[in-house]
Amino acid sequence: MPPSLTQVGVSYPSNLGITTSGLGLATCSTHTLEALGPAGCPPDSRMGYGSALAEFPIGPEIVREAAQVTLLRGSTHDPHLALLVFVNAEAPIWAPLTLPALLLPAPAPFGGRIDIKVPLIPTFPGAPDVAVTQLRFTIGPQHLTYYERHHGRWEPYRPEGINLPDTCPRKGFPFAATLAFADGSHTAASTTVPCPAKTQSPQSADEGVVG
Repeated sequence: MPPSLTQVGVSYPSNLGITTSGLGLATCSTHTLEALGPAGCPPDSRMGYGSALAEFPIGPEIVREAAQVTLLRGSTHDPHLALLVFVNAEAPIWAPLTLPALLLPAPAPFGGRIDIKVPLIPTFPGAPDVAVTQLRFTIGPQHLTYYERHHGRWEPYRPEGINLPDTCPRKGFPFAATLAFADGSHTAASTTVPCPAKTQSPQSADEGVVG
């Protein structure tokens, strides 16, 4: 069985407009999210969706369980923007879980880093903790509905999403991921996303995050 995941860091390109995307206009508190789930949070606090996969032992067998992920804007954590990653799987072993995250600065060629803390999830007494083996979500307007007040009424709309930079680096947009585990081990990976056909002006884009 793999060791338990404790931290995920995803570095993204400079000038990628996450904070100016029009996503996460409202905030949700950890207390509200843990008590009521995403349904108890303002619709305008949702920033994306995804999935997760975990493994845990039951006797000699390793059980794999899938979960749904909702990404929300958290309460301000000065000076950094806070996020909440809500992971919801059906019991008996893996209960709903809130992962705190921050948008942090990152050295060139990156513009920022999403840092996600993954708490240890116990199983049975004396058995290994749950191991989160995959965490994936997309930041973007797909499946999101926001509301704005217009002439005294709340009207739904779809947020614009993330804008690409005006120009694209010659080799494409760089991304990198680092993973830390409970046994003290680490691993890292990087990739480059090719430039789109036209980059003369910003355009909406979704950002995929995989850990």
